[in-house]
Amino acid sequence: MAIGVFDSGVGGLTVHRELTRRFPGRDFVYLADQANAPYGGRGGEEIVELTRAGCARLFDAGASVVVLACNTASAIALRRLQQTWIAGERDRLGRPLNVLGIIVPTIEAATGLPWSYEAERGGRLEGQKKSSLEVTGVFCTAATAMSRVYEIEIDKRRDDLAVFSEPCPGLAGLIELGASTEELKVVVDEHVDALRRRIGRHPDKAVLGCTHYEIVADLFMSALPPETTLIHQPSAVADALERYFTRHPDYPLGDGGRRDFLTTGVPGPQSERVSRFWGEPLSFDPA
Repeated sequence: MAIGVFDSGVGGLTVHRELTRRFPGRDFVYLADQANAPYGGRGGEEIVELTRAGCARLFDAGASVVVLACNTASAIALRRLQQTWIAGERDRLGRPLNVLGIIVPTIEAATGLPWSYEAERGGRLEGQKKSSLEVTGVFCTAATAMSRVYEIEIDKRRDDLAVFSEPCPGLAGLIELGASTEELKVVVDEHVDALRRRIGRHPDKAVLGCTHYEIVADLFMSALPPETTLIHQPSAVADALERYFTRHPDYPLGDGGRRDFLTTGVPGPQSERVSRFWGEPLSFDPA
């Protein structure tokens, strides 16, 4: 048995790396759907079906819990899978199974409040200026931005925060393909400046709402002013998963420290940028 980690590509390695640090003795299976990456420009039903297929592959590989280390999949597919699909998988395999996302722990980190908390309405002044509110910027894929999940869920908990999503179409694909630092810096700088112009100033906090973007977090940090706090999804997800396993000790997770890396795309070594991020050369096996 193992912890499964799923992403459209290599971005989920940012979450996976933090999880393996937090649970070094547990078994892990990582699946990258590189044959269909990136997900950000795809339609909702297609994202649901691709995510379902990836989770099923991980359950068949021995995963008990699958972490959707993909904001797009978490925003678009997670609720459907939990409500209409996972019960049938439990019956099929005859063991405890679950699919978890990464947006809930990210919103908890962004608001400083538990997911169960909902603020009383009416606290925000009509026409209150953005300059008097704390502003959170979310850099994400087009599909995540269209879902408005960050705006909706943060507003439920903190009506003193203003949230602005900045879709970054193509950025995840460039990272996946191992684009040069110079090329990536131009794109990141453009989106950081686009968000600044929309808000009228830089955000107080920034969420990298696509796990691919964590690989180039240094470029976002250099484009943002030092006073902007960057919220890191990997550590927030690891904290939440640790609490989850404490509450649910019934999931068998393996204790051999196994690390399997699978891809629906072309198996073999990953890009030099990914290997540098991971800390050593990284090769995927066919899924």
